[in-house]
Amino acid sequence: MSSSIRPLVVSVPTEKLAADIGPVPAGVELIVWAMDAEAPRDEIDIVVPPYMSASVILPRLEGVRTRLVQSQSIGYDGIAAHLPRGHAFANAASVHEASTAELAVALTLASQRRIPAFVRAQDEGRWAPEFATSLADRRVLLLGYGGVGKAIAARLAPFEVQLVAVASRARDEEGMPVHSVSELPALLPDADIVITSLPAGEATNRIIEDAFLSALPDGALVVNVGRGSLVDTDALVDHVRRGRVRAALDVTEPEPLPADHPLWSLPGVLISPHVGGASTAMQPRIARLVRTQIERMLAGEPPLNVVIAA
Repeated sequence: MSSSIRPLVVSVPTEKLAADIGPVPAGVELIVWAMDAEAPRDEIDIVVPPYMSASVILPRLEGVRTRLVQSQSIGYDGIAAHLPRGHAFANAASVHEASTAELAVALTLASQRRIPAFVRAQDEGRWAPEFATSLADRRVLLLGYGGVGKAIAARLAPFEVQLVAVASRARDEEGMPVHSVSELPALLPDADIVITSLPAGEATNRIIEDAFLSALPDGALVVNVGRGSLVDTDALVDHVRRGRVRAALDVTEPEPLPADHPLWSLPGVLISPHVGGASTAMQPRIARLVRTQIERMLAGEPPLNVVIAA
């Protein structure tokens, strides 16, 4: 009987997220816990950890009883190694797809239209026009057709590209023919641009390696907004150094990229520091997801996006 009287306790890491969630339903207590100190309660029904700090933060859940740990990130590779036993873990599917897709298109456009060169020329006060390669009419291979991949496809539609989607298995999805990864050897020679949003895992580890890069035509662009582990960094450096391919990377391996790493200075490489989801689009979406999880728990419904069961 006491469990039916006790309010549903939800912790969020910042006052800002608490404010974004807004008034909570009756029977819910919303508290702020940045997880930088001892847990304020022995039992917290839903815990929302700080963004992008899982390896340090999650072990602090030891001894706290939870019903759900709601991440603010889509990726969950390596989480199981840091999450104490007995906690269910949900990722933030629906939160970052739009923002990550925006960055994927931005990196692609910036690389194709030589924007970094223009920025450097501006810094030096030089008027330096160049004839660039368009995005229009390019053959774009989307490696990964989950939430982020579909969001990228939607944003590429107005750019008049020839789009080919590839995922773990072949299928037809809402009119889009999706090829299997086993077909990559036949597809890569025709790809001007490869954009990958695959998650990390054994099946995707270093999927972009020497043979993959060798199959691409000269001058192809590789855009990675998935995980750094998707790419064999040494192979990529070799191909870029030889002028075979170009790269636009939001994620790298290692990460952060050391200051003396060759990728920083190689011509044809554009790097952003893992900021695919770091935009104002994240804030209303994570608040909406947390509120949905609260409402589902109150209604006795299973939470969304559970990727690690308790």
